[in-house]
Amino acid sequence: MTYYAGVDVSLETSSIRIVDAQGAIQRELKVESELEARAAALTGTGFIFSRIGLEAGSLSPWLHAGLAKAGLPVVLLETRQLRATIKAMPVQTDRNDARAMAQVARTGWYKAVHVTSEQSEDLRVLLSGRKLLVAKLRDLDHGIRGPQRGLGFKVGQVSEAAFPDRARELADGQGGAGGGDGAAAVGP
Repeated sequence: MTYYAGVDVSLETSSIRIVDAQGAIQRELKVESELEARAAALTGTGFIFSRIGLEAGSLSPWLHAGLAKAGLPVVLLETRQLRATIKAMPVQTDRNDARAMAQVARTGWYKAVHVTSEQSEDLRVLLSGRKLLVAKLRDLDHGIRGPQRGLGFKVGQVSEAAFPDRARELADGQGGAGGGDGAAAVGP
């Protein structure tokens, strides 16, 4: 007999519901929200799963990869479609959400979400971090140039390497108010 499971993930604990091919609940589990705990709970049941439904979200690529490595047939369920199914239930709890995911996985009434590779996820994280650092550097640059302009100091176009020297020059009174027009620029 084949079985289907739904996993509702939260930060502290995850609810798991397992149903059979007719939709009858076979087992209900609550485990810590750690990848190893989830995989062990599912494989420890001894059931042969046809599909395990998991709602797409920020942890999904990591969870999908880990559960797939454990040999489990996990599928990511499209969030908006799943939310419509869950809203039809009278009481919304993690247990009932897991039950709805298991039933959706059983019936096949879902749209599977594409799972990006671990390498793509790693690259996305690195690029996001780089984008943040570049934005912060630009904000710092503008935060220094703006107030200086209000005092009559004009930094001008300078390279990143020459910027500290130009800022010191202006701060010493050699390029701003009282020291010329401040238009002289160092660098390219």
